Amino acid sequence: MMMKAAIIGASKEALHTIEKAHEHGITVVALDGDPEAAGLKTADKSIVEDISNEEAVLRVLRQEKPDFVLTVPIGRYLTTIGTVNDTLGLPGISREMADLCTDKFRFHKKLYENNLRRCRCYRVEEGRILGTEGTVFGAEGSGIEDLPLTLPAVLKPRFGSGSRGIHMITQKEQLIRAVEMVSGEQYVLEECIAGEEYGVDGAMIRGKFQMVLLRKKENTPLPFRQAVGYFSVPPSDGFWQQVYNYMKKAVSCLGLLECLLHADIIKGAEGPFIIELSARPSGHNLHNLFTPLCTGVDMAEEYIKYRMGNSYSFHPEKTKSMMIHYFDMEGTVRSVPGGEQAARAVQAELAAWECNIRQGEKLGPVSDGHSLMERGYFVLEGGGDSHLLNQAQIVKNMFF
Repeated sequence: MMMKAAIIGASKEALHTIEKAHEHGITVVALDGDPEAAGLKTADKSIVEDISNEEAVLRVLRQEKPDFVLTVPIGRYLTTIGTVNDTLGLPGISREMADLCTDKFRFHKKLYENNLRRCRCYRVEEGRILGTEGTVFGAEGSGIEDLPLTLPAVLKPRFGSGSRGIHMITQKEQLIRAVEMVSGEQYVLEECIAGEEYGVDGAMIRGKFQMVLLRKKENTPLPFRQAVGYFSVPPSDGFWQQVYNYMKKAVSCLGLLECLLHADIIKGAEGPFIIELSARPSGHNLHNLFTPLCTGVDMAEEYIKYRMGNSYSFHPEKTKSMMIHYFDMEGTVRSVPGGEQAARAVQAELAAWECNIRQGEKLGPVSDGHSLMERGYFVLEGGGDSHLLNQAQIVKNMFF
């Protein structure tokens, strides 16, 4: 009997999962509020529906009767998937799991109470910072300058994920101005932990955490700290095992079960520190491209096989030395090389190439993911991080 899967949130980043589902003979029904969403064009049945409206989504899926929901890169409305699973009795994440992943304050509180996250974190709303035991800073409360907080700190939306609306705070005066501007949407304010940033791709299957890939980030400088590249980290690296042990505790603390997941981690002075974790695969051409190239594990496909009751494996036999880099250059583009030209210019294997930059285009500074990801990417293999970074610079210089 043919199985049916639902996809809630059918952006471009859902295309890979839809393709893999089709390869395994699964019928896909996709829902998205945008009638032009790329995933709606490739699904077997496409329904334009606001995925923030849980009752509307439930009404549709009660009729469609999917066997399971396939998670794709999605932000705040991961909670809709949890509600669907709970209400329709489907396998996968629950509403509670999804809420802990998308509510940054609840996420912090849960991990802090279990000694897995050591920093101060406050709720911010309507120009006020809400402290412990009802203390209020700003507006009619105490002065924000009296807030117990070590700078730098980050002010970001309480709900959802990604780099949207993030403010890096380095001075108390800057904090006062930023908090005064908070209106309508809730934010959180938390202390920054110093150290290198990493990303994790993994899965929680049958009660066991399985780490597929640890990625070291290359970020822009403050204040944006936008990732412009990732390097694969082999399991032989000492930090890999530290992250694995830490992640096992974190996912257990959050009660995550039956899901793909990704996380952002800091390599701090006291070991791994988790920035964010979500029960869905990573975006930015990571879970669908970079992770399979590095490890041979296609997480979306393995999860589909698992749901079908077929043989599956999230264990990488080998982790290749690779880097994915996005086109983070700034300036007027003089020429646009093709993939073959770039491959000849570098002393590394060009494993993937997608460039959407045009000759004469003026590239502005990178401030968030949206300003970067549409430009494209390239993947290089061979040599260590420093060598790959040098080769990436050769590629970027070809545009000017």
